[in-house]
Amino acid sequence: MDQLKKTFARCAQEGRPALVTYVTAGFPTAAETPDIMLAMQAGGADVIELGLPFTDPIADGPTIQMSNLKALDNGVTISSMLQMVKDARQRGLHVPVLFMGYYNPIMRYGESELLAASRTAGVDGFIIVDLPPEEAVRFRNQCRDAGPVDHRGPHENSLRNCRFLYISCVQNGCHWRHWHSESLLLELMKRVKHLSGGVPVAVGFGVSTREQFLGVTSVADGAVIGSEIITQLANAPAGQGAAIIQDYCSQITCRTVKPTEPHSVPENPHSSSSSSNLPVLEQSTEASRPGRFGTFGGQYVPEALTTCLNELEAGFNTAIDDPTFWAEYRSYYPYIGRPSSLHQAPRLTSHAGGATIWLKREDLNHTGSHKINNALGQILLARRLGKTEIIAETGAGQHGVATATVCAKFGMKCTVYMGSEDVRRQALNVFRMRLLGATVIPVESGSRTLRDAVNEAFRAWITRLNTTHYIIGSAIGPHPFPTIVRTFQSIIGQETKTQLAQQINRLPDAVVACVGGGSNAVGMFYPFSEDPSVQLIGVEAGGDGATGPEHHCATLSSGSGSVGVFHGVRTYVLQNEHGQISDTHSVSAGLDYPGVGPELAHWKEVGRARFISATDDEALEGLRLLCRLEGILPALETAHAIAKVVDVAREVGVGGHVVFMKEDNTVNPQDATLNATHRLLKISSGQLYAVVPCYRHNSENITEGY
Repeated sequence: MDQLKKTFARCAQEGRPALVTYVTAGFPTAAETPDIMLAMQAGGADVIELGLPFTDPIADGPTIQMSNLKALDNGVTISSMLQMVKDARQRGLHVPVLFMGYYNPIMRYGESELLAASRTAGVDGFIIVDLPPEEAVRFRNQCRDAGPVDHRGPHENSLRNCRFLYISCVQNGCHWRHWHSESLLLELMKRVKHLSGGVPVAVGFGVSTREQFLGVTSVADGAVIGSEIITQLANAPAGQGAAIIQDYCSQITCRTVKPTEPHSVPENPHSSSSSSNLPVLEQSTEASRPGRFGTFGGQYVPEALTTCLNELEAGFNTAIDDPTFWAEYRSYYPYIGRPSSLHQAPRLTSHAGGATIWLKREDLNHTGSHKINNALGQILLARRLGKTEIIAETGAGQHGVATATVCAKFGMKCTVYMGSEDVRRQALNVFRMRLLGATVIPVESGSRTLRDAVNEAFRAWITRLNTTHYIIGSAIGPHPFPTIVRTFQSIIGQETKTQLAQQINRLPDAVVACVGGGSNAVGMFYPFSEDPSVQLIGVEAGGDGATGPEHHCATLSSGSGSVGVFHGVRTYVLQNEHGQISDTHSVSAGLDYPGVGPELAHWKEVGRARFISATDDEALEGLRLLCRLEGILPALETAHAIAKVVDVAREVGVGGHVVFMKEDNTVNPQDATLNATHRLLKISSGQLYAVVPCYRHNSENITEGY
């Protein structure tokens, strides 16, 4: 019988519930963590969850995320966490310790390596909040062989193999008290106990007082307290956190526990060695799973999201098999401006001196970009699912504007999350969204760009799943989002095929699109993916041209990207050696993202698509080229691809045909930093005068001036 089984059995024998406590490793300082764990034990805690900090969780509340960022600032890594546990064990910590967090840092460290090191340090198990069921079973089996045991939420196919179940009771943002008052928690306990064969259950979310602890444990075997502990540590005077937490835990349990003799841990753990830090996913089995693109894709999300994602997948599959859904979708083509035009760019072609360059003009759609294709499809899907509210994220603002537009069209409440840095440099689009009736919420955490907006949108969605649909803007995120976005954006490539057949009666030699998350690229590429004669070429943001990820967003083309799990999906990401997502840079807000959609990652892996990058300066030159040669003003996202389509046309040669997707419209005067704009103005050999609108804004409103 392992430590966790013994702990819950002892609590049952003593006629009392178990207290499970949580603290983020390294918060408020790394040096205090062993003291805090010992203090929890002294105050009567039976199990300790030691939080593994991650830059980009998609379901943590603001309190836990604050502690994550502080811990990362303090330099916490898995290696330092292992040392914290080892130090605490040597000082008499005897209660079970579980590492709790997201999978990517564990994946980056190496599963076999971590299991061996955990056994040595005295870690008893893991709660990996975003591991899919099939991978959770695999990892649990590894843990069983090595010593520690993985503990997951209530997946029905693996409940009986758990040592205890941690249920975080969240329903539309309500705490456990909502469940208890409605007798729902009791019914849930009965169901879980039946399915698991009597595995102990600990319940968390919103428990902070002795009264609440007793209320939860009247139907559960234990309660989990985390956010309140973090709050008390945050408010504690320097150096007094451990004493405060010991006193707090004693108030909850009405117990005081003395430390034991130093805990001994094995010096020579028995675990299989691994030749690679990355777990191997069998191509034959993983590729056949829904939402997998080779070894990429999947659904790496906390338990609370799985039911809603399954509902979304079922609703989506039903919709796309229903001719009446597509009839309704197409009925709005006049509203959104479809089909978009495809025409030659003769002067740009002449400048390149190679293949004929064609422009697919998604910028002429209603709202000025391709984003309306996906926003329309998803809001029709949301209406089918009975949702009444919409949330979205946005970087450059085009997806936010498209979502706000369809919400206004269909009379649905709209909330858009946008990094505060992007709010600053995209003030005009913020004004448009608010004019359309959307609430725009600036995100102040992290780098305050697109990735942080995605994080906040997921966190908001998880609190109101019953009423709200998340219209994600790019081909990213957990299954089924990448497939949904690709499906609605594939109209771009489908139209291009038809239009070229009408004009030249042949396929193009290459199609070119810029790549951030990849919604426009996957929409253009997918209809050509089974045509081997057509080159698929994506252009990423090369930033200032330096090699480090903080200087660019070239996930696939720079050599800096590696396989990881980010925003609920396995794909290529820009990350450091500890599995923390890197800060990135691009002059373009819409491309400033440290990952890429899983289907594009798969096409790179199998050699179906080629990815190159354009620097900030090259993008500005591309902008100038299209302005001066074709009289078309692109946004900076599009300008990256313009810079490289000339090279592609030269490679293909005279007599060939290259299609370039122009995805959005006129360059926003506030697209770039002042420095980038200054460089743009200096491109001209003559003088360039501009009168641009200025928008003074705060979190409540935007006013126009000059």
